[in-house]
Amino acid sequence: MVGKLDADALARLVLGRTGADDPAVLQGPAYGEDTAAIDLGETTLVVNSDPITFAGDGIGTLGVHVACNDVAASGARPRWLTNVCLLPDADPETLDAITAAVDDAAAALEVSVVGGHAEHAPGVDHPVLSLTCMGVTDRYVPTGGAQPGDAVLLTKAAGIEGTAVLAADFGAELGEAVDRATLDAARVFADEVSVVPEATALAPLATAMHDPTEGGVLTGLVELALASGVAVDVEREAIPVRPETAEVCAAMGVDPLRVFGSGALVATVPADDVDDALDAIRERGVAGAAIGEVRASDAPGVTLDGETIREAPRDDLYRLWE
Repeated sequence: MVGKLDADALARLVLGRTGADDPAVLQGPAYGEDTAAIDLGETTLVVNSDPITFAGDGIGTLGVHVACNDVAASGARPRWLTNVCLLPDADPETLDAITAAVDDAAAALEVSVVGGHAEHAPGVDHPVLSLTCMGVTDRYVPTGGAQPGDAVLLTKAAGIEGTAVLAADFGAELGEAVDRATLDAARVFADEVSVVPEATALAPLATAMHDPTEGGVLTGLVELALASGVAVDVEREAIPVRPETAEVCAAMGVDPLRVFGSGALVATVPADDVDDALDAIRERGVAGAAIGEVRASDAPGVTLDGETIREAPRDDLYRLWE
């Protein structure tokens, strides 16, 4: 079994084991929270760590974006990265390609790589990266900040990263059902996985933000709902899905809402601020839509077209790889 730990295992084996208490920790480990927040006095340090294991040739670029996305989705400007790289063999070309990609992606985001570790690890059969991103903010935005009455927004569209992965990993299978132009367009979705621009635009208004990755937009919504202790009501028709995503997902029998979702950002804002929020992201060249609303509930979860979901689904792509 690959993928995230379930909520019960996470609570039992991870979240309560946090070492010494420190009053400077404003946000520590919690379900659905991708970052820590540490009080530095005049500002707040935001920290995220994320591994990358299934990104193939794009592992360095995607690793940078995934780590920086979470920090930006917490209202901070990503500024510093550390990079731990585990390699299956002593091939210098692999390390060269990874570090060059990390360098390029970090430079494009104006983020400094300040340290890390690299080693040959016989126990792994493909490169593994674990990046830690740090940034500072005057207004930390958690996953768990959604309030009843808020509107739920989604930037770009569902399944952006998943679409690119499908086109890259299953091109031969898809070539029998999907035309060449669609596949070519799907592959370049990998260039859109950063949510730093829209997170920066939404940070002053958002009550909560979350970067949906594994499990897609649906998992991102479930995590936000459970972290916030609220119900989130959405309609599938309201969630943007690009034609290329719909076509490649249909060909592979997967749900666009349940495949890797990097490139989209889920945010909640007060209902009166929806227009201002959408204008703010559009000014940065990013599309967005209101997809639902938040309401109070004694049983937090997501209601999608009348079906209530209280556990994050497993990403549909895993069964294809298995």
